Amino acid sequence: MSQEDSVSRESFYKATGRYRGVLSWILATDHKRIGLMYLTAILTFFSIGVTLGVLMRINLISPGRFISERVYNSLFTIHGVIQIFLFIIPGIPASLGNFFLPILIGAKDVAFPRINLMSFWLYLAGGTLLILSIFVGGGAPDTGWTFYAPYSIRTTANISLALFGVILLGFSSIFTGLNFITTIHRLRAPGMKIFHMPLFCWSLYATAWTQVLATPVLALTLLLLILERFFAIGFFEPKLGGDPILYEHMFWIYSHPAVYIMILPAMGVVTEIFPVFAKRTIFGYKAIAFSSLGIAFFGYLVWGHHMFTSGMSDTSRIIFSFITFLVAVPTGVKVFNWVATLYKGSIKLDSPLIYSLTFIFLFSIAGLTGLMIGTLSLNLYLHGTYFIVGHFHYTMFGGAGFGFFAGLHYWFPKMFGRMYHERTAKISWFIMFIGFNVLYFSMFILGLQGMPRRYFQYLPRFYTNHVISTVGSWILAAGLILMFGNFIRALFKGEKAPMNPWGGTTLEWQIPSPPPAENFEATPVIEHGPYKYD
Repeated sequence: MSQEDSVSRESFYKATGRYRGVLSWILATDHKRIGLMYLTAILTFFSIGVTLGVLMRINLISPGRFISERVYNSLFTIHGVIQIFLFIIPGIPASLGNFFLPILIGAKDVAFPRINLMSFWLYLAGGTLLILSIFVGGGAPDTGWTFYAPYSIRTTANISLALFGVILLGFSSIFTGLNFITTIHRLRAPGMKIFHMPLFCWSLYATAWTQVLATPVLALTLLLLILERFFAIGFFEPKLGGDPILYEHMFWIYSHPAVYIMILPAMGVVTEIFPVFAKRTIFGYKAIAFSSLGIAFFGYLVWGHHMFTSGMSDTSRIIFSFITFLVAVPTGVKVFNWVATLYKGSIKLDSPLIYSLTFIFLFSIAGLTGLMIGTLSLNLYLHGTYFIVGHFHYTMFGGAGFGFFAGLHYWFPKMFGRMYHERTAKISWFIMFIGFNVLYFSMFILGLQGMPRRYFQYLPRFYTNHVISTVGSWILAAGLILMFGNFIRALFKGEKAPMNPWGGTTLEWQIPSPPPAENFEATPVIEHGPYKYD
């Protein structure tokens, strides 16, 4: 056995302890292995969610020909639950965050490796229960991903199992957030001050606080809903003296901060990419760092803008509308700093940068349409229409989704030690970009025409835009298949990746690809911030 093989095997044993084979993965406490298991599970659930979404779009070409109303309601419920709770919320923090946060701050692992592993298994258990709820009991959930009362109490569908699955996912999110906060505070390398951290770490830090403080509200709300279904206590059921508006308040007190759990990590990803591909120091480091905390803070205060048509007082609506506009300020700071970083840079237009630029474009559309919805007079007209669906997908998929894809293209060589085919990556991006905008921009038009969201049937005047939107879903799906096919090919046949293919200056680019078991041969000593270019 060569010395190199001996070192490799020793490194492997350090990562897996005494276990071999499958057990070396499912019982691993190494943050990189847990990140890879999260990535595999997240992309598996994502593929299921995309498939359900395409089936919905096919049905909307000719409602009733392919599936019934009941099945359609179940499709958009499960699609929404999977894409929100199993893909968008955990996507970047649980996979890329788990893999790279300790490396970026010079640590050997996260603060609580066993809790990290427990978080993954809670995630997998919650996702499995959600999928099982489709097949077990009284039929698949049909309430929409928000589980609005009182319908979620009265329906005979298998709601309780899905709710319990979401509660488990909530605990997974809380434990991940606690782990990240402790890791950032306690395990930074010697010399790494708080303002020496890469900005991706700042975004994970702000996200972690949101996970820890907001997610328990969701867990409590859904637990009350389960108790309501089993014991008819009367929290949210009007027939028993409950208040369904209380459920809306409790749900959105979590779910609007959850929007920033989804988008802040994506903002952190593109913030890492811009200085690397512009060969410039990031513009306004502290402004970007504090804007992440500002977005997280204001995110707690604007849940009421989801409820402008629920009958709340005019004073409340005005306050919530005003605070909604304030969220645009730290977001605008980020966009300005990203563009300023690119200004006069030596730009290399590789796929990670292309996806990052797409993130800015799509998220800007999401933000501008969000301000339209935050305007009281427009909200009363657009609420409950396809305009909301378009805005939501531009925010979640166009923002968090494309930010996730940017991170995959950026860190894939470091994670797997292989290079994907760059030209194929650009072609798949182009197909996805066209498909995405054809699919979702037509929803803005449908909403302005008055098409209600979640409807199984519709008037003939909406037919053309539904056909356009459905064709867009096919184009987008083709781009996704090509992108992931490129990644899978690279895993087996890709060229070996160099240690630093992009010329980055943060710590992950100073170690081998893929990283060794404990990340660093010796603990690094940090003397300056992470973005230093000649």
